[in-house]
This record gives sequence, C-alpha cells and structure tokens, in this order.
Amino acid sequence: MTQKLVIIGAGMASGRMLEELFELAPDTYDVTLFGAEPRGNYNRIMLSPVLAGEKCYDDIVTHDAKWYRGHNVNCRFGEAVVKIDRARKQVFSANGVTSYDKLVIATGSASFFIPVAGNDLPGVVGFRDLDDVTAMLTAAQTPAGKAVVIGGGLLGLEAAAALNERGMQVTVLHLMGHLMDRQLDPAAGYLLQQELQSRGIQVVCKAHTKAILGTDQVEAVLMEDGTVHGADLVVMAAGIRPEVRLANDAGLHVERGIVVDDTLLTSDPDVFALGECVEHDRTVYGLVAPLFDMAKVLAQTLMGRPAGFIAPAVSTKLKVTGVDLFSVGDFAEGPEREEIVFRDPGRGIYKRIILRDNQIIGTVMYGDTADSSWLFSKLKSGEDISDIRDTLIFGPAFPVGAPTDPLATIAALPDDAEICGCNGVCKGAIVTAIGKGATDLAALKATTKASASCGSCTGLVEKVLASTLGDTFVIPTAQPICGCTDMTHEDLRRMIKSQRLKTMPAVMQECGWKTSCGCHSCRPALNFYLLAEWPLDYADDAQSRFVNERNHANIQKDGTYSVLPRMWGGMTTPDELRAIADAADKYDVPAVKVTGGQRIDLLGVKKEDLPHMWADLNEAGMVSGHAYSKGLRTVKTCVGTDFCRFGTQDSTGLGIKLEKLLWGSWTPHKVKLAVSGCPRNCAEATCKDLGIICVESGFEISVGGAAGMELKQTEALAKVATEQEAIELTAAFIQLYREHARYLDRAYKWVAKVGLDWVKERVVEDLAERAALCDRFELSQSVYRKDPWAEQATPAFQRDKWSALADLTLEAAE
Repeated sequence: MTQKLVIIGAGMASGRMLEELFELAPDTYDVTLFGAEPRGNYNRIMLSPVLAGEKCYDDIVTHDAKWYRGHNVNCRFGEAVVKIDRARKQVFSANGVTSYDKLVIATGSASFFIPVAGNDLPGVVGFRDLDDVTAMLTAAQTPAGKAVVIGGGLLGLEAAAALNERGMQVTVLHLMGHLMDRQLDPAAGYLLQQELQSRGIQVVCKAHTKAILGTDQVEAVLMEDGTVHGADLVVMAAGIRPEVRLANDAGLHVERGIVVDDTLLTSDPDVFALGECVEHDRTVYGLVAPLFDMAKVLAQTLMGRPAGFIAPAVSTKLKVTGVDLFSVGDFAEGPEREEIVFRDPGRGIYKRIILRDNQIIGTVMYGDTADSSWLFSKLKSGEDISDIRDTLIFGPAFPVGAPTDPLATIAALPDDAEICGCNGVCKGAIVTAIGKGATDLAALKATTKASASCGSCTGLVEKVLASTLGDTFVIPTAQPICGCTDMTHEDLRRMIKSQRLKTMPAVMQECGWKTSCGCHSCRPALNFYLLAEWPLDYADDAQSRFVNERNHANIQKDGTYSVLPRMWGGMTTPDELRAIADAADKYDVPAVKVTGGQRIDLLGVKKEDLPHMWADLNEAGMVSGHAYSKGLRTVKTCVGTDFCRFGTQDSTGLGIKLEKLLWGSWTPHKVKLAVSGCPRNCAEATCKDLGIICVESGFEISVGGAAGMELKQTEALAKVATEQEAIELTAAFIQLYREHARYLDRAYKWVAKVGLDWVKERVVEDLAERAALCDRFELSQSVYRKDPWAEQATPAFQRDKWSALADLTLEAAE
C-alpha cells in the first residue's frame, strides 16, 4: 500500500527533496504538499534580480503546475497548516484534516523584525517571499521615494541595490562596524561600502534604531543618537528566525530550530524536518547549498537507505550587479593561524587567505573572484599548500617570480591629492614639475616647495618621483612603520589626510597593508593618527592601545597595577588625602609613594580591585591621573605668588588651568609640563616637553626638553605678557605636535626633526594659524576628554567582567 507523505512548506528545500525522491522511486509515496503562499516552488535566492527588474517571476519558477501534475502531487497552495496532531498523525488546515504516515516540516524561516515601536506600521516589510517583493515594487513607484533597509547583510544589501536601481533614495542601517560582518572581514566590508556609496546608497554602520515613525503609514526611522531618516518604505533585513511555531505546538524538540539528527529525523519517529527551520548539530542554516544537501539525505532516508547529513563548507556571493565578492570558511583571527593578503587599491581588489597547518581554512575576496572556485576546492579537500604557498594568492595561472609594483598606492592617487600640506602642493603639480626637469628632491623643493618646510612629506614626494620616473629614480632607504607596510609614519599620515581615510580598514586597503588587521606596532599608531585627524568621525579603538592604556593603570613587574589619581597642579585637599588613605587600607595596597610629578601613587593594586578603587576615588571627586597614557601626565608647579616671597606670577593657578585644559588629550607620546613662579625654577620647567617660567614682565615659554633616557634642556619658544597668551601658545603647540609628530616620538625628537623655526612660524608668528590650532584642539577635547575611571567604575560594572577581559599583548615602548 502506498504511504501517505505530507509536506508542510513548498519552498526550495522541500522542492529539491521531492525531485530527489521521485528520481529514486516515483510511486513510493502519495504526496500532499501544503504551502502558505498561493503558489508553488520558486527560486527565492533570485528574488533580488526580480526586485531589480533583471528577471520576472516566471523566470524563477522551479516547479510549475505541469511538473506537480506529472508527479501526482496533491498541491494545497495558499492553505496554511495550523496544527499537527502527532498522536493521530494528522495535520489541520482551513479546509480540513489530512492524515499522514510520514510528515516533513519544511516551514523555512521568517524575517526578524527588530523589537522597536512602529515595526508593524504599513510600509514595513521583510524580504523573504514574492509578496514582500511586490510590496517593495509598489513602494518604488512613489516619486522620489525613500527606502530604509535595516540590516547590512546579504539580503539587506541585495534589497538596497535593487531599490536603488528602481530609483529610490536608499539608506542602509547596519548595527555592526562593517557590512556583511558575518561573511566579510573589515577590509572587504570597507570596499563593499565604498562601492555602494558610489552608487548613491547611503550606508550607516554602528546604527542603533530607536523607533519607526508614522501614523497610518511609515514615515521615518529614528536612531538612538537622534538622527531621523525619512522613509516611504522600511525593509527589515536584520536577520531571519526559523519558523518553528507548528513544531513547538506539536511538542517536538525545538531549540533555535527544530532539532534533527543526521537523517533529518526529529524527536518523533514519523516526523522529519529540513531547510531553514531545522537545527542540526547546534547549527541553523540560511544558505541554499546545505539545504539541498539535506534534501538529498532526506530522500534517501524516506526510501529506507542509509544516509547522513554532514555540515558542508559554504561560500557566499552577493547578487548585486558589478560587485564581485566571495567569502568562505573561517576568516576570524585566532591562534596558530597565518594569512596571506593581496591589495590593489587602484583597482579596488582585496584578497585574503587564512591558513592553519598549511591548509586553507578561510578566504575573503573582493573585486577579483576568478580564483574563488580553485581556492574553495582546496579548502574543502584540506590540501597541503606548502609547495605553492608563495604564489597561492595569485591563483593557479600565476607565473613564479612575477613582479609586483610597490608604488601602486602612490600611482593610484588622483592629481588633486595634497602631498605637501605645509605649502599646499598637490600630486599633479609635482608630476608637472618633474616633466619640466625637476627630477630630484632638491629641484622639487626649489620649484614647488614640496617638502621644503617641515619635511614630513619627504618620503611621499620621493615616491611620487619614483612612480613618475620609474627605474631612473631610486628612493632613499626609509624605515617603514612596521612589517605590515612599506610606508613610513609620515607617508601614512599624509595619505590619511589627503584621501580622507577615516577607518582602519580604509587605511589598510588604500595604503596596501600586507596583513588584514595590522600588528602590535602599527595598530596603536594608526589608532592615534586617525583619532588626531578625524576626532568627530573616528571612534577610538581600545583594542589598539597598549596594555596600560587599555586597563587605565600602570602594570607592574609582578602583574599588579599602579593607581595614580590626578592632583591638579600638584594641589590636594584633606578630603582627597583621606580618600587615598581609605583606598590604600581597603584594598590592602602594599606601597604608597609621592611621585616626582607631585602626585600620590598607590602601588601593588590587584587587577580585580581596579574598578572598585576607581569608584571609591571618584566618589571623592578624583579622576584618573593618566599616568599610563600617551597624553598629558602632569603639570608640575611651585607655589608662586600664593606663598613664596620670590614668586612673580600665580604659577599654581596657571598650572591648574593648563592641566584642566590639556588632561585627557591623546598625543604621540607622553607629555609633561611645568610652571615655575620665578627664574629659580623650583618646578624644573626647563626639562619638560613644555615649560613656563614666570617673570615680572610675563611668561617665558620653552619647549622640547627631556629628563628621561635622554637629558635635554628646553629651547625658547616665546615670551608673552599675559596668562591667556601662554595658555593659547601651549594648546597650539600641543595640537601641532599631535598633527605632525610620529607616534611614540617625544616632543623634543619631533622639534629636532621639523626645526624650532618651523614651529615658531605656526604657533607664535602666524596668529591665524595659532587660533586654528587652538580651535582644532578644543574640538578634539570636546570628544575625547573623558574620565576612563568614571566610565569603567559604574554600578553595572561586574567584577567577573573585568577579570574576563584579556590583556593586550602590546607593551608600552617608552
């Protein structure tokens, strides 16, 4: 007797299973197929081309009415199953009851609608079926219509590109830091974002949606930061959820999805499941390749043949015309992994291969995916690639020993890219001068003034010479920032500014980084350069800071920490002293020391006690002394006119004003200041990064001192009559240092490189430039002057959370 097979769900997984089953034995089962949609199986992964107008519905139908009739399938389309009675082996729908011998649940998944107010307004749709596409096409007919796509994954970007092609103004809101974060690394995500934005699609990452606004129809999307994006259509593409309600109600074992074994059998011996609604070995699948593998296994299982589903390696490609993108395997950072990276910024190409034990475990490709199948096959086979490792990134046809162009980054710069910021010289002007005979650095300085001032752009000018003249010019050997790049610190800073690069992935791609994520040398430098150049656009990356900066305290040789609260200008109060004493007692601090910077240091604090000690000190009004930072450490003062009979000015008051102005600022290296109230110089101002000596007629300011591994006296910068001028000159000097110095160069090293005359010209003589430097410093401080102790020591801060934080492997290079 023919068995009754009932299938709930007429999607791609069940359709492929029926194909496999009918090929094995067409007459074994009497098949009834339920589908909630009023149509049969169609290729859902081709909905994006339908939305874009590249295909129509008829083009994506996989099983038409004729096919179902030819295989005697009882089609119940547009008829949703509402209940499963496992005891009676029956399913219930609007048209009655249907009995089964074997049941297959293939209910797929549903769009996840983020839980915000307004997510049920008319005009808010998912992107899972043809009805969703129809709704989007209707909205696209609105003149100058605006669409907001929530989610920058595969489906979201395909919807965004298609709606953009239909003429809508599209904004993509993505919660994470880069697009397609599950399939791409930050570098490839950056390139994808650049491509979409070049098409007129606005992309906002780290976007937190607060509400969807409207009355009878969606009108806008409100973000947590108060931004409002107008919308005639909102597409929810923030993820999918397995559709498991029927299985849950029927009492089947359900976790994230319907739990199945290797044969696709559920917890009921007569009920099977496949597709996006299932969970196998704690994994839920959303791509079509594993679903088709499930279909084949289930067909074999229904025929009583041995078969087992094995989780396959799955690759990702984006169905957006003109975007070549491929991703497969595990490309996250991890131990015992190597990576091979190829970047061609000029052509927008990025390739990354991740290896472990000389086997490919992951690949990300953007811009050129011609070798993706070849690499995919090697990943699946687990082949040892030792013999072809050197040429692996270039594909199977790469001739061994083919040259690469180290000047590709420079050659790709547009002619209007600024090379010399001091004198406003662009690349085109330099190339023109070279064509007229200026074929060396000295000639270029004379004709264009490029690199004739501070000299920080010299390396970049030399590379323009080399890329223009070819082999006739040899670039003098310069020390690159690290092994990840051939670029010097100066080259890198210029590129960040000239190309307006505002993220680490952008820098690494456009500047041709040899690794995907940088290293312990370049990441802290990149983090500082981006922070200094783009304070309003770049978010400080704690992962790219040294261990002391990460933990907001100085690590000691025994693994404990030093906590040093700030004392403005060296001044304190009895209440602050009591708070320090109480903290020392409470946390069993083994040593308390008065430092050379006129502060009190609590030494030997356990790591797990740090946030609690900070909280206690915060309650007493004390903030971090930043004794660990590449930033302002202290402003040392003497008592000045307050108590000393030799004092000429209020040195203590000026020191406190300077410290409150400068604290929390990030600089290339640590910065120490001092203000002495008279020429006797009790505060030792003449061996600081910046020192001020108070005299009867005003203030003598000097810079570039050192009293550490090197001993150097300051050099005179200026003499001013008023305290306000002294404050302005100090802020301008610090900002100029921030904008031009190499990371980890102390101020005295930087002054020696650029020349004190160059510094004076901008800080002292050019009043407009001085004011601009002060404005930029104030802007940066408005973003970054925060107390890290207060941010970390909140009531919600958990002791075990702190203990679980991993230390950075970066070590401070003092």
